[in-house]
Amino acid sequence: MSGNLVETLIGAVVLLVAGFFLAFAYSTGGVGSGRISGYELQARFNRADGLVIGGDVRLSGIKIGTITKQSLDPKTYDAVVTFTVDSRYELPEDTALKIASEGLLGGNYLSVEPGGSDKMLKPGSFVQHTQGSVNLMDLIGQAIFSATGAGGSKDKGEDATLSPLPKAN
Repeated sequence: MSGNLVETLIGAVVLLVAGFFLAFAYSTGGVGSGRISGYELQARFNRADGLVIGGDVRLSGIKIGTITKQSLDPKTYDAVVTFTVDSRYELPEDTALKIASEGLLGGNYLSVEPGGSDKMLKPGSFVQHTQGSVNLMDLIGQAIFSATGAGGSKDKGEDATLSPLPKAN
């Protein structure tokens, strides 16, 4: 009987430690504070690849907002992205947004580039200046095809002549 009691106590300690780690990860990971309260803005993009709901809105690399909704405009087929911006930051009307990448393997986020206008965006308004995401595979394809056709004189119908390498002494 004492063996069952010891096993039960060890199981309870394991569950207690697991609960402690779960609470610690929840509080330090910022899971509960994922959304930033503030005012809501919208933007239209021709491509919104890689954006996710809950993704970052960054200004100078600092998170100032969160993506809250994505939809497709049935008339223009543009991606409409709704996001919140912390109320501490007022953005000028000529602010520009672009979808930027965190790196080759990282996700995408909205990068905010404030303009110089004296008028500020009102909650619920659209940001007019946007740049959609860039398809990495298209860029690689362009680089490969431009490199194969980069013979210069070969495009003009002339033969490309290679000069011999100097001999090593």
